[in-house]
Amino acid sequence: MPGATEERRNVGLTVLVAALGYFVDIYDLILFAIVRLPSLRDFGLTGEELTDVGVRLLNWQMGGMLLGGVLWGILGDKRGRLTVLFGSITLYSLANIANGLVTSIFAYEVTRFIAGVGLAGELGAGITLVSEVMHRSSRGYGTTVVATIGILGAVVAALVGEAFSWRTAYFVGGGMGLVLLVVRVGLRESAMFRGSQQRGVRHGDFMALFTQLGRLKRYVAVILVGVPIWYAVSILVAFSPELGRALGLVELPKPSTAVMLMYLGLAVGDLGSGLLSQRLRSRKRVLTGFLAATAACIVAYFTLGGRSLTIFYGIILALGVASGYWAVFVTVASEQFGTNLRATVTTTAPNFVRGAVVLATSSFQWLKPGLGVLGSAATVGAVTVLLAAVSLLGLEETFGRDLDFVED
Repeated sequence: MPGATEERRNVGLTVLVAALGYFVDIYDLILFAIVRLPSLRDFGLTGEELTDVGVRLLNWQMGGMLLGGVLWGILGDKRGRLTVLFGSITLYSLANIANGLVTSIFAYEVTRFIAGVGLAGELGAGITLVSEVMHRSSRGYGTTVVATIGILGAVVAALVGEAFSWRTAYFVGGGMGLVLLVVRVGLRESAMFRGSQQRGVRHGDFMALFTQLGRLKRYVAVILVGVPIWYAVSILVAFSPELGRALGLVELPKPSTAVMLMYLGLAVGDLGSGLLSQRLRSRKRVLTGFLAATAACIVAYFTLGGRSLTIFYGIILALGVASGYWAVFVTVASEQFGTNLRATVTTTAPNFVRGAVVLATSSFQWLKPGLGVLGSAATVGAVTVLLAAVSLLGLEETFGRDLDFVED
């Protein structure tokens, strides 16, 4: 049947474009952690300035993602998933190129903020689109492919950041994004979204998430479950040289190697968690198991990580696998809410998780004078894991749920 063949082709193209878009998204998002030190040294910064200015730039990027998450999410439910998918790819690609041209810290802050706004839209739009075009019993496979391929963008960022200058690394990211815009030709909007527009309900009403207690609890629970992943990336990995020194390592970890190992682990974990959720026909059971494994790896980081650089890197790899439940996390976010709010939630939730990095790094900095580098990082980690564990209780099991419904 030509119709069935065309539909299968559209599903395949949707998954491919969403996965490659997320690949470039993660490349840019993680690239800063890799080029932080060489780029800031080029501007003449030394010592504590490298950490303090690095945190500030990271916070500008994540602040842009918070704002962009809300804007793109609302737009995705009002104007469609494709509008957001390609609008966000265009913006973060151009911002990447601009990052390679900056000549001052102020310009660096501005371009990281703009890049953050652009990076906020692609994942939510891609996951929402994939979830709506695939059958409810198999959509977990589609979102797993998107997350797994996307995560590998960090590995490429580590290799490019190590092999080329930091400016060239930014140019590469921008170029990949612009090339991806050509691949999108022929992609179609979600039929489920088009049908929901005929139902006479408001689309993209962000404030509706806060007007009903049960809906608000679901929304907050989804966000908090994902925070430990980005705590591990933004503190334990991004500041691995500082933490490695405090642990007593003679040879300090290289950020590019730590990032590459973390994201290799995340790719394995995302593939495993996504497939396991399909096999067990349960999202919650998988989230519970992987969160427990994440907590165990965080404990190992602080108790065993100082024994040798090899052990430290091994723990980073294990931490990546354990916290590789991002595929299930974004799938759950898309399955929790109706079509008229789905893009809003699926776009804002991951970005609020990423934006929580601002709170995590700020808390890390604030606690550091009193608790030291290790005590501060460990305290922040304990709080994020505890909140995630409690939040799991507020999530509904969504495997196999029919997504063709709207929120009142």
